Amino acid sequence: MNSDTDLAPAVASILEAARERTGGEDVVDVDARSLPDAIDRAESDGRVPIIAEVKPTSPTADGTRDDDPVELAEAMVEGGATAISVLTEPSHFEGSPEALTRVREAVDVPVLRKDFVLDEAGMDVVEADLLLLIARFVDDLEGLVAAARRRGFQPLVEVHDREELETALAAGAELIGVNNRDLARLEVDLETFESVAPHARRVTRSDGANGDAVPNAPDDVTLIAESGVSSPADVRRMRAAGADALLVGSAIMDHGAADSDVTENTRRLVQAEDD
Repeated sequence: MNSDTDLAPAVASILEAARERTGGEDVVDVDARSLPDAIDRAESDGRVPIIAEVKPTSPTADGTRDDDPVELAEAMVEGGATAISVLTEPSHFEGSPEALTRVREAVDVPVLRKDFVLDEAGMDVVEADLLLLIARFVDDLEGLVAAARRRGFQPLVEVHDREELETALAAGAELIGVNNRDLARLEVDLETFESVAPHARRVTRSDGANGDAVPNAPDDVTLIAESGVSSPADVRRMRAAGADALLVGSAIMDHGAADSDVTENTRRLVQAEDD
């Protein structure tokens, strides 16, 4: 885990709050819906695979949306979302495990728990289909990937640079999100995905060709572009760079306009390749 002194104050505060939270009393056991299968269905239907995020607010948002999380998620699915991400971090994003449970009961697509999970205890909070693990913030990524899978979660490992990507591959991550937001400065640059993604595709798995071998690397990975996607043009750019799916929060939630049409916001991104 990198030092908190490398992080934006807002992120350091989030991590401190995460360390103080406790997990549940029982180990979670999940029968997960497959994200890769959902992505394949979207592709077959001619939709761009979009993971739409229910995010009431964030340190970088322009405001707060008080809409019912279930209504938001249902509107996103109506707009064509392949999966739903739900913030469960309470103190900075106003999320909750209860909101995720309600959303997962209401929709039939995979649901990602978006939070700052630092250890195994932090996993045992709520059932979800996918669980976010941020490579930068954990000490034993391989151990946490394995622990998540034992519970039935599909671990989505988030990275920001090539070094973190190689750590994720060595940990056996099959779902990798490349965050275009630099958590040290909270700045967004879509070139981040463009620079990192090619290395996930060319790293050697067995025969020593096409790149440097990474122990335990899976035969293939699903790549997800995270943060900074706000327009159909951004969607096309990330897809051209190799994104199998995109995780989009603020552009769909549109925190600056409480009456924004979440269904239409989702649909215009899902249909970006039809333009």
